[in-house]
Amino acid sequence: MGPWLDAFVATFGLIGLGALLRRRVLTDAAVWAGMEKLVFTVLLPALLVSSIGAVKLAELPLGGMAGAIWGALLLGAALSLLLARGLGHGHATATSVLQGGIRFNTLLAFAVAGSVYGAAGIAFGGIATGLIVPFVQVLITLAFSLGGTRRADPLRVLRQMVTNPLLLACAAGLALSLVGGAPPGLAGLLRSLAQGSLAIGLLCVGAALTPGALAASPLTQGLTATLKLFAVPAITLALGHALGLEAQALAVAVLFMAQPTATTAYVQARAMGGDAPLMAAMTTTQHLLAMVTLPLWVALLAL
Repeated sequence: MGPWLDAFVATFGLIGLGALLRRRVLTDAAVWAGMEKLVFTVLLPALLVSSIGAVKLAELPLGGMAGAIWGALLLGAALSLLLARGLGHGHATATSVLQGGIRFNTLLAFAVAGSVYGAAGIAFGGIATGLIVPFVQVLITLAFSLGGTRRADPLRVLRQMVTNPLLLACAAGLALSLVGGAPPGLAGLLRSLAQGSLAIGLLCVGAALTPGALAASPLTQGLTATLKLFAVPAITLALGHALGLEAQALAVAVLFMAQPTATTAYVQARAMGGDAPLMAAMTTTQHLLAMVTLPLWVALLAL
């Protein structure tokens, strides 16, 4: 019971504190915009480089994790688009349903996995992130570029891929892992930056939530949340079992896939022509529901 309380009280306590600070103390939106940029471009990439670079890839079940995660993401993406079409949504709203159905909150995932599974949770989490982030970003970017009224621009899509800090961090972490890890001085710097990413990032998550948007499109929100918080992790669990993935790797893969959608999904929706208000509403709803669903998944995976 202790690790669960450490994981969820600390994690959601920081999110709640971020919401309180945004509304009562640090009310200037520019402050939080700067913090979000710091997390996205420096601190979170440092966590990814540090965690992926420190693992011995040859000793990890990469094939099984990739099969379970990528298979679940493909099915989740297809179900998200079918859901949007079935509800009669246009392209802009469909991209937000897609983001709500397959994206995940990296910082929250690391915080929970690290608290519940310790160093192994962080290591497996780094691999899970390296598998999820590039795959999801390719799907999301293609969805924005290939639909609607905008003409697809392969160069723009490629530019978005190669300048994504998370993709670059995954690649750098993989390179360091292949050569035996970061050298001593760089390793210490990366660890220091990585330690700051979780606390500051979770405060930013809380500051970005918008309680007033909860009533928007309740059917779309409810069905998308059900898909993201229940169906996609359940698919991951089933595929992992079918592929013979060992218990702890499977638990971390499922836990990462059970996270609520990324708070940066709102920024991406706003920048690329999605339904940003609905995206903000789904982000808030899923994070509130995750306070119940994540402990349930941790309990199930412990059986």
